[in-house]
Amino acid sequence: MKSGFVSIIGRPNVGKSTLLNKILGQKIVIATDKAQTTRKRIKGIYTTTEGQIVFIDTPGVHKPLNKLGEFLLDESKMAVPDADLILFLVDGSEPAGKGDKWIAQNILQTETPVIIVMNKVDKLKNMNKVEENLLTYKLLFEKNYPVVRISARTGRNIDTLLKNIFRFLPEGELLYPEDIVTEESMRDVTEEIIREKILLNTSDEIPHSVAVKIESYTESEDIDRIYATIYCETKSQKGILIGKGGALLKKIGTEARIELEKITEKKVFLGLEVKVEKDWRKKQNSLKIFGYEQEK
Repeated sequence: MKSGFVSIIGRPNVGKSTLLNKILGQKIVIATDKAQTTRKRIKGIYTTTEGQIVFIDTPGVHKPLNKLGEFLLDESKMAVPDADLILFLVDGSEPAGKGDKWIAQNILQTETPVIIVMNKVDKLKNMNKVEENLLTYKLLFEKNYPVVRISARTGRNIDTLLKNIFRFLPEGELLYPEDIVTEESMRDVTEEIIREKILLNTSDEIPHSVAVKIESYTESEDIDRIYATIYCETKSQKGILIGKGGALLKKIGTEARIELEKITEKKVFLGLEVKVEKDWRKKQNSLKIFGYEQEK
């Protein structure tokens, strides 16, 4: 039996969270087409008769513009040293760009084995173009790393990827009970689902300016009662989030509640309010309050 830790590293929007959800067969991390959807390292645990893979999903690597951006970059960097294997997930429908080069030079200069995972290859009909793009990624490294071409959206070649991952993992017993798929608490899951619904229902700067904090979470046999605060940075953002007559906030709350009821398999009451915390992304203390602080 084999077991080990596998970190998924890549630029924003290459499909890291989509890949992890597809492998696990259920949604444990939120996934949208907005950059910075993933803000923290999240463990997804895949168990089979061959063994156990503990995946570490990480924020997309990009140049930090504030304290939050620095936290996101550190989250990705910290997922590398303790990993048994790294999946360098790239958008195979495009050639390597500056961001990919920066990751290769600044994060993936490591003795840890790397698999280059070319995602979104289903977007290209011309296989010659796929091979041309692949060469640009291979040239980022001196070592000749193995390559797997996949589609995280459709599940194409995911079985091949898993076989390759197990090849690199050390022999070992299960690291987690076989029925566990994540370490995330329901408070963590709830914050992320609310933030996902904000991402899906807003545009421009709003998604990046928002943090969600659970104020109270009370469980009972037939209903969970949850009160949460959505923090933004300006009064105008608050107005947008609430919407005319409270319509947008109600929509966000309804969509989040419906998804939470599917997860908990019972009724959920979700109370939301919006507050302004000016420039919270630049303040270390605010980041700490919202849970964006590295674990010691």
